[in-house]
Amino acid sequence: MKKAVVIGATGQIGRPVVDALTRDGWEVTAASRRGGRDAAWDEGVRTVRLDRSEGTALAALVGDGCDLLVDLVAYDAGHARQLTSLAGRVGSAVVISSVSVYEDASGRSFDTMGEPDGFPAYPVPVRETQRTIAEGGRSYSNDKAALEGALLAGGDAFPITVLRPAAVHGPYSALPRELYFVKRNLDARRRRVLAYKGESRFHPSNVRNIAELVRLAAARPGTRVLNACDDETPTSAEIGAAIDAVMGVEPQTAFLDGPPEGSVGQTPWSVPLPVVFDMSAAQRELGYRPVVSYAESLPETVAWLTGALGERDWRECFPRLAQRYPDLFDYAAEDAWFAA
Repeated sequence: MKKAVVIGATGQIGRPVVDALTRDGWEVTAASRRGGRDAAWDEGVRTVRLDRSEGTALAALVGDGCDLLVDLVAYDAGHARQLTSLAGRVGSAVVISSVSVYEDASGRSFDTMGEPDGFPAYPVPVRETQRTIAEGGRSYSNDKAALEGALLAGGDAFPITVLRPAAVHGPYSALPRELYFVKRNLDARRRRVLAYKGESRFHPSNVRNIAELVRLAAARPGTRVLNACDDETPTSAEIGAAIDAVMGVEPQTAFLDGPPEGSVGQTPWSVPLPVVFDMSAAQRELGYRPVVSYAESLPETVAWLTGALGERDWRECFPRLAQRYPDLFDYAAEDAWFAA
């Protein structure tokens, strides 16, 4: 049985990755900071604690070697050097990056979205050959670009597949965009407002589809960079309608022709231009086909969000989301907008 080590195994992406590899016949060691396990994993999955900031911890975990190393939390060039230093002991690797490394022809990227005229005008769809941002800055995107650069520069160490997911969705998310609709429905809000006529498109990446890409890349080792997204890019209005269908509600939706008016109309998908990524390379190189559609994935996500909220404030449950979108549930502003 081939051996796989998964770093970041108890995270949002890690849970289905461990499950997918196990089902495909891999002997999996699931590594995370706390060393926990998912209830759905096969009992044969070995769990260990790993703090990669301890210089020799990762090398000690790999030991005499493994056939596959999956790194779901690699962040920068330093992490890349950790991985490539294992040459001779690792058969192949799959590493998660991000679509935020892309920039448009004018140098605009995810990092410039908040600036005047800073939203990137990407081609539709964005292929892996699209130019990427510089590695020298201090943002998440710069660090991910540096990670990719260092991995590919040392790509002769062993085959490395770099996957670039977009708006990751599914249970255990620290940034659950679907909460925008789920919480409103739970709060019995029967009216909402969507900017840009509800036509914004921001490509989603379901965790189970990312796990499928990891599984396929593990079976076909190679040095490559691939987008890691769903097969469809629903609009913000279509996402809301799909969540409503799962929850059995029919709220009224109003639309703004343009951008949000303050907090009114603002959603985690509210973008003025489409952000859509091409998946043909993954289909061609790996035979990738999504294992779940966006709508099919929603019951699991809605159930997890509903259970996670319980009686707690959403800011306590999801501090990263609250930091990114502090006024996501400004009901007073919405009521005033409807009353105007």
